[in-house]
Amino acid sequence: VQLVESGGGLVQAGGSLRLSCATSGFTFEDYAIAWFRQAPGKEREGVAFISGTDGTTYIAGSVKGRFTISSDNAKNTVFLQMNTLKPEDTAVYYCAARSPSDPLDHDYDAYDDWGQGTQVTVSS
Repeated sequence: VQLVESGGGLVQAGGSLRLSCATSGFTFEDYAIAWFRQAPGKEREGVAFISGTDGTTYIAGSVKGRFTISSDNAKNTVFLQMNTLKPEDTAVYYCAARSPSDPLDHDYDAYDDWGQGTQVTVSS
C-alpha cells in the first residue's frame, strides 16, 4: 500500500487549496480513504472520509461547509478541496487507508496505512 499526498503549501486566510492523495498497491474499491491533520501540540484529527466502495463521505464538523472530499476511482486518487481556509487549519495533512470500507470509521487507530503528510499553512 502506498499513499502519496501533494498540494500543500502556504495560503492566505480565505484562500483555497486542493490536496491530492495518489494511492497504489491495493484495490481502491475495497478501501476507505481518509484525511487527517495534526497541528503542533495537538492530537491528530479526522477531517474527511470517503468509501472507495460506494462513495459515501463524511466531513468533520470543524470543516463542514468549507472542505469537500472526492475521488477519481479510475486514477485511484482522493482529493480534499479546502475553501475559506483559516489560520486554525494550519497543520500537516495526512492521507490514510483502511479496509474494509464499511463502516466508514473516523478513528485514526482504525487506519493501517498512512502517507508522509503535506504541510498546509494558512497565514492571517
